[in-house]
Amino acid sequence: MATSRLQALWNHPAGPKTIHFWAPTFKWGISIANIADFAKPTDKISYPQQIAVTCTGVIWSRYSMVITPKNWNLFSVNVAMAGTGMYQLARKIKNDFASEVEPVVAKE
Repeated sequence: MATSRLQALWNHPAGPKTIHFWAPTFKWGISIANIADFAKPTDKISYPQQIAVTCTGVIWSRYSMVITPKNWNLFSVNVAMAGTGMYQLARKIKNDFASEVEPVVAKE
């Protein structure tokens, strides 16, 4: 049974013998790097970069469900990209606009 599943994966139109498998597989590196950046201070987060990551994730997630055959690897990596990008944007926006600034008390 395992052999037939591996053979089905190997011979799939979006399987390891095609670029349709390897491109999304290597794209996981972007999502992993974004997850690693969760520990970064928010002043180091870039709006343009995270907007690009989020939009890419949303657009390509939709595309991966429209094409034939459905490429679940492409779908999952782009959902992860959209999710991590939205999380980073939320962190940045919260820090930039929602954090209360403490008044500076003058020393006498």
